[in-house]
Amino acid sequence: MKQIAIYGKGGIGKSTITANLSAALGCEGRRVMQIGCDPKQDSTRLLMGGQMTGTVLDCLRKGEEVKFDEIVGRGYGEVLCVEAGGPEPGVGCAGRGIMATLEVLRKLGLYDGQLDFILYDVLGDVVCGGFAMPMRRGFADEVYIVTSGEYMALYAANNICRGLVSFSSRGGARLGGIIGNGRGLPDEEQTIAAFARGVGAEMVAFVPRSSLVQEGERAGQTVVEYAPESSQAQVYRELARILAEGQGGVVPRPLTPSELEEIVRRTQ
Repeated sequence: MKQIAIYGKGGIGKSTITANLSAALGCEGRRVMQIGCDPKQDSTRLLMGGQMTGTVLDCLRKGEEVKFDEIVGRGYGEVLCVEAGGPEPGVGCAGRGIMATLEVLRKLGLYDGQLDFILYDVLGDVVCGGFAMPMRRGFADEVYIVTSGEYMALYAANNICRGLVSFSSRGGARLGGIIGNGRGLPDEEQTIAAFARGVGAEMVAFVPRSSLVQEGERAGQTVVEYAPESSQAQVYRELARILAEGQGGVVPRPLTPSELEEIVRRTQ
């Protein structure tokens, strides 16, 4: 079983990319589970036909033993869909939902070799507490960071690299690569590639901006389901192949603030 964590700044499109990766792997007959680790609990919505699944934290609040069918949905491509959920607004730590979820899934036996892939979709503006759990030993094998060419997205990606340095030194996950998610900026692909080289990694894919993403979302579907013959769907399928064949990744070298500024200025 291979475990892959997808990190990135909030709103950067990592949930859309993760869902399309899960769909692509599932359609190849791989046994896949996607775990949404964002308190918004919408990571698996496109796999579930636009429907929101019940969350692990919601079930735990009932004070009863959590059952498989209460927290695991079966989505497009037979992908198993799980949402960690979050605390009540203004109360508690959202990261604790991830820790609780992973413990529940262990008790249900979902880490016992039944699956080929587990994909974690993680909010990555900060990598503290529960949000760092997938980086730790025993969980993700590799981390991929989604970023656009915007400064704040690259800034968040650099911070995630800092967290990876700490955990990889203790046997945790390494950086498998950078995934560029296009926003239509000038020279954006070159900017992201330069950032990837700067931290000692590779830009494994650049996902171009496409109206098919929004069209699919309105239909409650991934692009892989909504427009399977499109070039956009092929980008996701190729990226899924790259991630499936990943060889363990690298320990990144986070950039200094001046180095990050220089990359953004140089490619604008």
